[in-house]
Amino acid sequence: MTSTPEGIRVLVVEDDPVAADAHVMYVNRVPGFTAVGKAHSGAEARRILDRTKVDLLLLDLYLPDGHGLRLARTLRAAGHHADVIAVTSARDLTVVREGVSLGVVQYVLKPFTFGTLRDRLVRYADFRTAVGEASGQDEVDRALAALRAPEPAALPKGLTAATLDRVIATLRAADEGGLSAGAAAEAAGLSRITARRYLEHLVTTGRAARTPQYGQVGRPELHYRWLTTD
Repeated sequence: MTSTPEGIRVLVVEDDPVAADAHVMYVNRVPGFTAVGKAHSGAEARRILDRTKVDLLLLDLYLPDGHGLRLARTLRAAGHHADVIAVTSARDLTVVREGVSLGVVQYVLKPFTFGTLRDRLVRYADFRTAVGEASGQDEVDRALAALRAPEPAALPKGLTAATLDRVIATLRAADEGGLSAGAAAEAAGLSRITARRYLEHLVTTGRAARTPQYGQVGRPELHYRWLTTD
């Protein structure tokens, strides 16, 4: 599908209004991409697609009126050929395999940062720009490699990706003042020491900020705040 001069046209399909607004903002911050609408259900997405040209769906898989892959299957049957980047908290590889046959070119696991989505969108754009006849297998492999995300950096010893996701989700849900290690631990169901290790890792990797909060007496308490621009 050829995009318009506005760039690659993206429809955000997400039932959570706050998340949908955030995803629209994220898409519009990536050069070459334009969010042309948002839908909070599969039925609303179909109505928008019937009247609006869309190159790419940013598709949540859990919608109030059915699974996102069922929507993708319905769209294919109706002649819609937009590609799909699936957004989900599910980690079922059976779903991943099913999505490949329905035009799902990338998966983004919740919770994710702007940087994560930006990387997927840029790689998708690189894949779309690969045109013409390949000179050989290497060129075909390079075109397909554009869709693959880089290998994630190894976590420090003793830290796990699942627990890190819990801490990230807890921090993202906090207000602008952030959370102390104790408050984050309670919200995430972890010990204070464990929560602090993950919080400090997020600070070290530039995804969170650490600031002292001064009370009336004693030493200031450190609060951790999610950096939404990373």
